[in-house]
Amino acid sequence: MRIGVLKETAARERRVALTPDAVAKLVKAGATVVVERGAGEAAYFPDAAYAAAGAECQDAAAARAADLVCAVQRPEPAAIANFRPGATLIALTGQAAEPTLVACAEGKVNLLALERVPRISRAQTMDVLSSQATAAGYKAVLLGASNASRFLPMLTTAAGSLTPAKVLVLGAGVAGLQAIATARRLGAVVTGFDIRAAAAEEVLSLGAKFLAPEAIASDAGGSGGYAKELADDQQQRVLAAIGGAIAQMDVVISTAAIPGRPAPRLITAAMVETMKPGSVIVDVAAETGGNCELTRPGETIEHHGVTIIGQLNLPSTIPTHASQMFSRNIQTLVEHLRKDGEVVLDINDEITGAMCLVYDGARRHQGGA
Repeated sequence: MRIGVLKETAARERRVALTPDAVAKLVKAGATVVVERGAGEAAYFPDAAYAAAGAECQDAAAARAADLVCAVQRPEPAAIANFRPGATLIALTGQAAEPTLVACAEGKVNLLALERVPRISRAQTMDVLSSQATAAGYKAVLLGASNASRFLPMLTTAAGSLTPAKVLVLGAGVAGLQAIATARRLGAVVTGFDIRAAAAEEVLSLGAKFLAPEAIASDAGGSGGYAKELADDQQQRVLAAIGGAIAQMDVVISTAAIPGRPAPRLITAAMVETMKPGSVIVDVAAETGGNCELTRPGETIEHHGVTIIGQLNLPSTIPTHASQMFSRNIQTLVEHLRKDGEVVLDINDEITGAMCLVYDGARRHQGGA
């Protein structure tokens, strides 16, 4: 089996799909790994490290000609046109994936969408959304701390004592829980909020407060541990709870997401205008439109003295560790797909079937999310 590793071409993308450690394990298991030259440089994995791991460092054409092609972000349709028929592409497909689906179907390239790994126990080690959310939650707190007008921890100095900053984290999924843990390590007073009743215990276990349990809908938990969209009256109760707390906060980290839908709006412009000048909102959900009404994806703005950060692709800003986690997810998935040394796509398998958007020239699971 030949595995190709592509160099990422998307803007702001510094990760690589397979790191040298994972390559070495796949080579030891009998695979031939072809890495496009320079694929790991942005994540600080040089070609020499891949060669030492047993990979072949070649041009893009050689990597695209593999039986199984691995990437972080979906390649351009023009690149997919150079894949061999019957090959399998593993990548994040993201939003607006229609051209990718068409290119794969026309070229008879099988497509496995990494964001569709089911949230079941035996697929946990393949779940790139969870691993990359860990990086995003961590980095979001660092961005908030570096842009806030005050220290996060309590400090006692010769010039007097300084009270700790108050941090509110919206959404207690993987990114939110990592943000809570990181803010707590930095010494902030942290409050977490989530519409899922089950999240309260996790937030409290990290030493944070839990905001407004009365605003939670008991049936707000959706499939796979995600929250689901709320009815209008429930949404109004959520907004009232957040609005009642946000004015006292110095840093707000918003991470709420609904799979396949735009990010829920949890912070209105009116709420922002109640916040203290010098406070910060880091909108981790900027990729899908943002939790804050004022977020501009990819930009940092200021409104009424409040800094609103809509930075995209936060995991890519920690490229080494994010790539290592991503790579381990891919390695485990590849091992799941291998049968007698070859890639075998069993679309009746609960993992493979859920991920497969294109198989043998036919489209499955309309859409990319």
